[in-house]
Amino acid sequence: MPFLSTMFGKIVATFLVSMVPIIELRGAIPIGIGYGLDYWVVVTVSVIGNILPVPFIILFIRKIFELMRKWSKKLDSLVSKLEKRAHEKSDVVQKYAFWGLFVLVAIPLPGTGAWTGALVAAMLDMRLKRAFPAIALGVITAATIVTFVTYGADKLFF
Repeated sequence: MPFLSTMFGKIVATFLVSMVPIIELRGAIPIGIGYGLDYWVVVTVSVIGNILPVPFIILFIRKIFELMRKWSKKLDSLVSKLEKRAHEKSDVVQKYAFWGLFVLVAIPLPGTGAWTGALVAAMLDMRLKRAFPAIALGVITAATIVTFVTYGADKLFF
């Protein structure tokens, strides 16, 4: 019996997809709904999976980047690109603090999300206790938007 044919397998797959950078819950929610899971299960699992890496990113990404830079030139180049991307997104966060970070995470578009928000918070030396609530609220808002669009599109077209 294949793993993804079980309810547990579908939940685990949805959870893991929600943790992947760039894809995050924008991909996990449509996948979970496509698996036929109840929307409340999909949203709960996706939000938890999407939020789980955030504290680790905020607390450790600078040290990880430092090690990557020392390890190889290619990784140094990748780190530079990621830092540049975070810097480009940081203006709104610097200007509006909590609400800027919230909006950056809440709008479910490419280049936004929990990973980007956590990276920006880390690059701006925001403390976890200040950044995490904004990111968590943004993740919940993004989940609501993506669920509404996905569930509505599913019911509209299928």
